[in-house]
Amino acid sequence: MSEVAFPTVGDQAAWPLTRQLAALVAPIHNVSYYTPEIKVFAEFGIKGWWTSYFAYRSAPMGKVEPEVIAATFYGFALRMVQRAVPEVWQYISPQQCLDVRLDAVDRAWQRIFDGASNAHHAAIAEAAVLARQCIEGVQSGARPLYGGHLTLPWPEPAHLQLWHACTLLREHRGDSHAIALAAASVDPVGCQVLMAARGHGNKQTLQAIRGWNDSEWDGAVDALVQRGWLDGAGALTVEGRNGRSAIETHTDALAAEPARRLGASGLARLAELLDPVHQVLLSRGEIPGKWPPDHVLKGQDPAR
Repeated sequence: MSEVAFPTVGDQAAWPLTRQLAALVAPIHNVSYYTPEIKVFAEFGIKGWWTSYFAYRSAPMGKVEPEVIAATFYGFALRMVQRAVPEVWQYISPQQCLDVRLDAVDRAWQRIFDGASNAHHAAIAEAAVLARQCIEGVQSGARPLYGGHLTLPWPEPAHLQLWHACTLLREHRGDSHAIALAAASVDPVGCQVLMAARGHGNKQTLQAIRGWNDSEWDGAVDALVQRGWLDGAGALTVEGRNGRSAIETHTDALAAEPARRLGASGLARLAELLDPVHQVLLSRGEIPGKWPPDHVLKGQDPAR
C-alpha cells in the first residue's frame, strides 16, 4: 500500500492536503496493530499475529472468502490469507473480532495516556470531532473495506471516536490506492516490488510479510523491466518514478473528499491537536514512525 503515511521531516508541507491527512491519521489508526493489547486474540486460540490481523481487519465485511480479502487488502499473496481464513472463524466470529479489537484499542489508549494532562484529553476530544466531521457521510463507492467499516457504530468515548474516524480515513485512502494501482495495471505483487525499488522495505522483508515466493516476485520484476519502470538492476527508471507518482496523484484525487471538507485551516488545526498525541504514541516505541517498522526489517515478528 501507499507509504505516504510516514512523512520525511520537511516534505509534508509540500504534499496535497489529502496526503497530509493520511500522515496525521496513521499513528492513531496503528494503535490497533502494534500495541501489546492486540495480542489478546491468542486467548481465543488464534495462533500468530497475521491470523488475527486478517480476521479483525476483514471482520467488518463478515465471513468473506480468502479471495475477497486478498483482493481487498491488495498486496498479499492469496496463500498467505488462506493460512488464516476461513479456519480462524472456528475460534471467533467477525462480531467478536470487532468487539475484541475495540476493547484492545481502548485498553491500550488508556494505558498509554494514563496520567496525561487535561490538555491532552481536550485535544483528543476536539480532534475526534474534526476527524468525524471530515469522514462521516463520505460515499463508499468501489471501496469495500471502507464500506464494511461504515456499517460499524460510532464508539464512545472521544479517544475511541478518534481512533474509529482515523480508521475510516485510512481504509478510505487504502481502498482508493487499490483502485489507482489497478487502474495503472500494477498488480498486488508488482506494487510490493515498486515499494522495494523506492527503498520502502526490501525484497526479503516484503516477501516475508506479504507471502510472495521468488518466482512470483522475480516475474513481477521482469514485467516492470519490460514495461520500462525498472532498469536491469531493479532500480526505478524515470518512467517508473513518473508512473509511481501518477498512481499516488490518482490516489490523492480519489481520497480527496475528507481533506476538502477540512480545508487548509481545518487540517492545520487537526495537525496542531494531534501533534502532542503523536509525540506520546511514538515516544513509547510501540507505534512505528515509518513503514516497514525497524523490527520488521530486522526479520522480527510484526507484533514483537
